Amino acid sequence: MKKPIYTICAGTFLLMISCQKSENIEQLPASADSAAVIADSAAIPDVDYPENIVDYAITKPVELNASDLYADNSLPTGTTPYSKYYGGNPSCNDNGCSKIEVKTPYNSDVLVTIKKNDKVVRHAYIQAGDRYTFSFPNGTYQAFFYYGKGWNPEKEMKNGEIKGGFVTAENFGKDEEQSLYNNVLTYELILQQNGNFSTTPSNPEEAL
Repeated sequence: MKKPIYTICAGTFLLMISCQKSENIEQLPASADSAAVIADSAAIPDVDYPENIVDYAITKPVELNASDLYADNSLPTGTTPYSKYYGGNPSCNDNGCSKIEVKTPYNSDVLVTIKKNDKVVRHAYIQAGDRYTFSFPNGTYQAFFYYGKGWNPEKEMKNGEIKGGFVTAENFGKDEEQSLYNNVLTYELILQQNGNFSTTPSNPEEAL
């Protein structure tokens, strides 16, 4: 027996029978034997209802997995989701400064990290089809690109060392180290038809 369906139908049926029986009782003469009415009422099955059928129904929520919950989540361009691990993005406006500009593909958000001596010194989230510019003192830097869709702030990365990552369409890329001295280096990231990016493949342990 499917309890929720049977319970709702039985409740409606009971109400209809009760109304009908009250009309019949009024039409009986005072001397009439009401045993037939009592017997008919006893034929209605005794249904075991939950204490509150409405509360019972709404206390059974549908659980969503992370992919469903964060599938459409995107951060504003320039957000630094790893600031508690790597700090923010201080600007550099002196004569001894260089810049890296990143233009993202139209169909993928990108988390960009800039490393110096294997340490992340700048990072930023860039929405699909947008651009962002990093500035820093002259030196040798390496850019890494973490592509994907649906940002989950609770996703563990690098074996739990940091939190925050995409839930679908993940891909990692990188460029070689670049020596920058009063230069502006521009990356225009394009997704190829075969699924590979124009940058060299990488991985979360290396890129983050």
